[in-house]
Amino acid sequence: MTAYKFLTADGLGLFSRFPWPLPHGGPGAWVDSEVEPCRAGIHACRARDLPYWAAPELYEIELDGPIDELELKIVAPRGRLLRRVDAWDASAVDDYGRMCIARAAELVAAAPSVLGDWAPTGVPPPESARLGYIVARMAEELGGVAAHLEERRRQSAWLVERLSLA
Repeated sequence: MTAYKFLTADGLGLFSRFPWPLPHGGPGAWVDSEVEPCRAGIHACRARDLPYWAAPELYEIELDGPIDELELKIVAPRGRLLRRVDAWDASAVDDYGRMCIARAAELVAAAPSVLGDWAPTGVPPPESARLGYIVARMAEELGGVAAHLEERRRQSAWLVERLSLA
């Protein structure tokens, strides 16, 4: 199964700090692990999970073995990085941040008495991908958990289109 994995700028797992074998002209080396979701295993995301894990580097990852499908991620006993998704660059991160700010403004305009203090202003900060969470929380304030999930689906669709992912 092919999925996606966000890493730090220097190729480390976001939570594990594991130094991933990066692909250089071909797939990286296979990594094997016991599977215990949220503790051990090769954690990755589907396209619909992208906004939950956004980080500096995005890779396509191949998973092997039984795959545990969880709500916001997938976990397998084996995986290897296939390629860096070059479309996830500084421009895409900035565009994502700007999209989130524009969406926040739409939500505030729809309910200023509820969300007036939530509106982010100005240029997206360097880690603008985190704005997706804020916008989803704004939507949740207006429409509950279903609105939060719908906002995340909207963000996923935007990322898939912007990054030309399958």
